[in-house]
Amino acid sequence: LCGYGVSCDAHHITAPHPEGLGGAAALTMALEEAGGCEDFSKLYINAHGTGTAKNDAAEFLSLHTLFEGAAPSVSSTKSMTGHLLGAAGGLEAIAVAMAVKEDIVPPTINHEEGDNDPEIDYNLNFTFNKAQERPVRAALSNTFGFGGHNACCIMKKYVAQ
Repeated sequence: LCGYGVSCDAHHITAPHPEGLGGAAALTMALEEAGGCEDFSKLYINAHGTGTAKNDAAEFLSLHTLFEGAAPSVSSTKSMTGHLLGAAGGLEAIAVAMAVKEDIVPPTINHEEGDNDPEIDYNLNFTFNKAQERPVRAALSNTFGFGGHNACCIMKKYVAQ
């Protein structure tokens, strides 16, 4: 574990800030604390990804803003586990650790052609329906909650010095 960030945008009791400002703030803090990520093509992001229009659009707007022109891998393991509320962040941290250890990006399952939400930037490197083997140097886990509470943690692959 090399970095984390937390924020609270308090935009609305249940909806995130529509521009993803709280999530972007937590992501930025986590990246700064981790010392950045030297190669975004080897970064995996386990999105909070609840499958709801407002949450997904706000989260992916923050990702697009922070990683514009880069190609991190993005998926949401909630598609397989469901939303575990208070336990979601813990389980997703395990998924992130395993992605880094095994160089396997878990998928967002049950995505079909035509599911694309017009408010989400699909130019990010989404991993739909099937896990993909690819180098994962670092992974970030987003956990966003009601009231605008946002937490992000980053794990990097251990490299012996």
